[in-house]
Amino acid sequence: MSNTTSRVFGIEKSYLDKPTEPAEHPEAAQYKEMAQFHESKKLQADGQQVALVDVDETVCAYPGKRQYDQAVPIQEAIDKVNKLYDDGWYIIYWTARGGSASSKKAGRCYWDFTHTQLTNWGCKFHELSTGSKGNYIKPPNDLIIDDKAKTMEEI
Repeated sequence: MSNTTSRVFGIEKSYLDKPTEPAEHPEAAQYKEMAQFHESKKLQADGQQVALVDVDETVCAYPGKRQYDQAVPIQEAIDKVNKLYDDGWYIIYWTARGGSASSKKAGRCYWDFTHTQLTNWGCKFHELSTGSKGNYIKPPNDLIIDDKAKTMEEI
């Protein structure tokens, strides 16, 4: 036996043998029939910069109980988001309001209330999604402004 061979389970195997090609994946054919994949952009969703903006503790605060009708707007934060809007960003306010199991069970939907609230605060936006109404699919975006992601101080 040479230095280029070994015996495994009594079978002599050469290290110089070409490895066998793996079998083609059963779904490979369907991908070959598809159009070529496009290059995914790192920034800008389809040429439009998109910002997802949370509501609670992002553009409003609560002086006492965390009750939506008691929310106080944070004007500095609203101004920052409005500037993005003015600069051409597509602004989507998104909030979990009405998305909890207890809210859903009780049939609570805060979309109309939140839309009116944001409008009354002078918020500029293109879309609103709440926990019970709106676009449920996470849209492509370049920036997430949320108390759990990027804070207003970082913008």
